[in-house]
Amino acid sequence: MRGLLLVSVIAWLCAAAPARADLLKPGDAFPAWSLTDQTGKVVKSSDLAGKTYLLWFYPKAMTMGCTAEGRQLRDRFADFQKRGVEVLGVSFDAPDKNAEFVRAEEFPFRLLSDQDHALAVAVGAARSADQSTASRISYLIGPDGKVRRAYGEVSPASHAGQVLDDFDADAKR
Repeated sequence: MRGLLLVSVIAWLCAAAPARADLLKPGDAFPAWSLTDQTGKVVKSSDLAGKTYLLWFYPKAMTMGCTAEGRQLRDRFADFQKRGVEVLGVSFDAPDKNAEFVRAEEFPFRLLSDQDHALAVAVGAARSADQSTASRISYLIGPDGKVRRAYGEVSPASHAGQVLDDFDADAKR
């Protein structure tokens, strides 16, 4: 009986945890988007045309993993700037919650609100608009608007370094 109960609990937990949707692949065109940042300003993908940018999706502002990842990106922000890479975070949080996160952690980059979850669904950070939080994924988008790198497995403690290493490796090709 205990074994059956354990199997039932494991099955329930697996069903309850949102699985990551399929990611876009390098070379794919990244969909056009328009999201509000923590100051209430609308930011559009067309504003970034001709620039390279990292779009990092995070589940929830001011939670342990998201804070760790954000701090790594903050601490390596000058390295991103030297390479001409703009850093933008995306979550389902409201702009005021993202503003609080920016202030608390002194982030030098913008945090965007995908409150209708449309971008997250389009790029594999959510399976559906009903998902409560975004999956922890990132995309490095090139100046041509195409995916340079897709990160479906993100370690909050090492992601910033991984992206910078990949950027440098791509630049040497």
